[in-house]
Amino acid sequence: MNLSDFLRLYEIRSPNIMWFLGAGASAAAGIPTAFNMIWDFKRSLYCSTQKVSVNSCLDLGNVALRAKFQQYFDSTGKFPPENSDEEYAFYFRATYPNEQDRRRYIDRMVSSASPSYGHLALAALLKLDKARLMWTTNFDRMVEDATVTVLGSSGKLVTATLDSSQIAIQALNEGRWPLLVKLHGDFQSRQLKNTSEELQAQDAEMRYALVEACKRFGLAIVGYSGRDHSVMDALEDGIDGGHGYPFGLFRFQRSDSPCLPRVTDLITKACAKGIQADVVQVETFDELLSDVLLLIRNLPADLAGVLNEHAPRVTNASLPGVKGRWPVLRTNALPITTYPTVCRKVVCKIGGTKEVRDAVAKAGSNAVAARRKAGVIAFGSDAEVRRAFIGFGITEYDVHAIEARRLRYESAELGLMYDALCRAIARERPVKVVRSRSDYMITVDAARANEEIFKRLRQATKALTGTVPQSQLKWSEAAWIKLECWLDCLWLLIDPTIWVERTDDDNLFAQSREFIRARFAGRFNTKWNELIEAWAHIITDEKQESTIKAFGIGDGVDASFTISALTAYSRREVG
Repeated sequence: MNLSDFLRLYEIRSPNIMWFLGAGASAAAGIPTAFNMIWDFKRSLYCSTQKVSVNSCLDLGNVALRAKFQQYFDSTGKFPPENSDEEYAFYFRATYPNEQDRRRYIDRMVSSASPSYGHLALAALLKLDKARLMWTTNFDRMVEDATVTVLGSSGKLVTATLDSSQIAIQALNEGRWPLLVKLHGDFQSRQLKNTSEELQAQDAEMRYALVEACKRFGLAIVGYSGRDHSVMDALEDGIDGGHGYPFGLFRFQRSDSPCLPRVTDLITKACAKGIQADVVQVETFDELLSDVLLLIRNLPADLAGVLNEHAPRVTNASLPGVKGRWPVLRTNALPITTYPTVCRKVVCKIGGTKEVRDAVAKAGSNAVAARRKAGVIAFGSDAEVRRAFIGFGITEYDVHAIEARRLRYESAELGLMYDALCRAIARERPVKVVRSRSDYMITVDAARANEEIFKRLRQATKALTGTVPQSQLKWSEAAWIKLECWLDCLWLLIDPTIWVERTDDDNLFAQSREFIRARFAGRFNTKWNELIEAWAHIITDEKQESTIKAFGIGDGVDASFTISALTAYSRREVG
């Protein structure tokens, strides 16, 4: 499921979807994840047994250092294999056998943390009755603290921990909302559970409450790895032969972090019983909750004020003179300083986006269009747009406002903007546009490769086009392009690459991959900077800022984009 699909779904089902928060949901609040804790435990064990100073092992992100630790533990034959489900509990207990010491460790980890934007946004949903029930395996008090900030106190939040597990089932039966259930207690709980034996003996009442809730509500899981078998057993019992999760089961997953087998099994078993169960890719808990708020109509001013006060702040800074080795980091994001804010809206009897595009293609219309529930949205001259849809009984022909917030996720407006921008670039620059599913690439037009605009790119790469050695496959220098809306600005991301024409021949395909690898060799920071600089000036026609149009028309609604060649930069904080 795409995130945009979930956002629309949640807006309708919100009171009936529970949230399940794992350690990943508290990462932005400054609390280490289970993964980070595991390596902290390994470091402590290694340094204490091998008599090594911890100061020499501070960087746990160092792959070589982690490999050294793991080699030692593997050699003993006494520790679970790397990435196994038992690692967290085993290493925690091996490092701190005493329960009080484990409680002190958790206390140290959470004591200096504060709620992230995602926690505050979730508290806002609680106040709006857009969320009623939350489960967490976390020891921290981020949800409670966020509730105090947003609601003024935590008095309205019913909290059940291992010391008060009976409260969970009572609140469920009586409909006392909002309810937070802490499956592993919190760092103040005397029954803190964090080893395999303790997790396996999960409190019977707490487990019963979780299973019963899963039979009545939908569930959104975020930041949870699925390592606790007691919890996963309860979630599987919640399937209830296909009667559970009546409002869906949704697992949010980072794109660079695959699901553990136990989680995949849960989704598969739910789907097999006819339950709507999906994996949705997101990057962070904060971004997810921020996007959920986008579809909340008429957000009260007091809530908006609290959220804006705690939202991440970024301020513009003037660029210093180019001296020494500044800047430290150059991004590949070009600011689009102006872009279309309106397009044409056509209400007619037509199907979805595929039918809309087929209609444009069949009519040979010089227009781009997409489908929204409100109607077809399009760019192009009035005559060309009407010609594409005249056969579908046009009942309304108007303009449609493009809201900036709808460019932050996969919406019809964003898709239309992609089509229009690519058409504008191809119309005004000597490049071709290649589309691969939902991705877009611009490539050097071989017939125009000698034009002056490619001077910088030619200097950086020598050759711009040609054929792959020992084959007839054509290739050319290229760049993936992507639109993203951040910090109230639309950005054009450029990612230099090499285009090779497609082939179904496995041998030729392997040759093309090797050819690309060879050309990429040596493209380190300096060369990459030259490539980004070259493509930025190709797009802006060697100007600091340039305006391009998709059609160059005088009637209808054109799509005009003003793009700056000055990419975003970052530098080290001083002082």
